[in-house]
Amino acid sequence: MNAENNPKAWIRIAEMDLSSAHFLFENHHPKPLDIVCFHTQQSAEKMLKCFLVVQNEGFPKIHDLQELCELCAEINDRFNELRSSIVILNRYSVIPRYPNELQIEESDAIKALEHADIVMDFVKGILTAEETDTDTGMDTEINIDTQ
Repeated sequence: MNAENNPKAWIRIAEMDLSSAHFLFENHHPKPLDIVCFHTQQSAEKMLKCFLVVQNEGFPKIHDLQELCELCAEINDRFNELRSSIVILNRYSVIPRYPNELQIEESDAIKALEHADIVMDFVKGILTAEETDTDTGMDTEINIDTQ
């Protein structure tokens, strides 16, 4: 299995993005708020793509969290619960990578970290939940342990 089709690889990179965002926010002075927010968006993007990989669904090579979330919601409508988090994180996909494009306050970074944590926990919860395969009637569990 190549890395692009490996859910564990997607989760590992998403976790690294999110842990990097938390580390930078908590330990770097001055706080690199734009970089923190960028990594929160990247973490959410990778988790949504991970879900699509697990579902054997292709996805466009985009950074738009709203579009990715819509693709996930077509498969599992519970993804609609993420809409508010997705709207907040989506603004950090490209703009923070360029100077003076977006004024980010510390409160924005705190909110982005909180919402990225929500997305991470939500998608992991969906992936680890036991699901009944309607075609075979068999219970399946997706093991997402990346260790």
